[in-house]
Amino acid sequence: MRQRNHPVPPLTPTTRAALAAACALLFLSLLAACSPQPEPLSPLPADAIILAFGDSLTAGTGAEESGSYPRQLAALSGRQVINAGVPGEVSSHGLARLPALLDEHQPHLLILIHGGNDLLRRMDLEQTRDNLAAMIRLARDRGTEVLLVAVPAPTLLRLRSEAIYAEVGEAFGIPVENGALARILSRDAMKSDPIHPNADGYRYLAEHIHRLLIETGAL
Repeated sequence: MRQRNHPVPPLTPTTRAALAAACALLFLSLLAACSPQPEPLSPLPADAIILAFGDSLTAGTGAEESGSYPRQLAALSGRQVINAGVPGEVSSHGLARLPALLDEHQPHLLILIHGGNDLLRRMDLEQTRDNLAAMIRLARDRGTEVLLVAVPAPTLLRLRSEAIYAEVGEAFGIPVENGALARILSRDAMKSDPIHPNADGYRYLAEHIHRLLIETGAL
């Protein structure tokens, strides 16, 4: 007997919306599964030394010394945090300065916030990326783990973290705090001038770094 083909009823708007949502969820799940995850950090012992290395964002320009992010992170974490920030420093100078500090302090963890002055001066992004990578290698060669903090690219529109930080973090499999500084510098209440946080902004940064340290197993 010849079978008749029955027409498929059209999808209702509700069904189409449900299918679209399911497809979007599947896509995001596949994307997350394919994205490399950073390696967990080693637990920091009570006497651990954390080296906060960078430029004015690390030094705490825009706030009193007690309001800098290294000082506030020390209070949150219960660990010694050495403030090794030099205002105005570009990444090539930071790369030259870092080895002596690593040898002197032998830190368990390096928190690296650098390259902001390169971005402000419109320096070559590839060179900045290479300098960041070289700093990470210097630390790793000495047995020091690294947490990278992204700096926003200067723009007249909505501030966003410069993409090279996520790229470098992915290449080395290290954790990256990839949004706190962009959010801070987008809010007048958390900054002292267009490129520096105030004490509230540095506290926000310290809290987000502290949260990432917990999430990655360091604390």
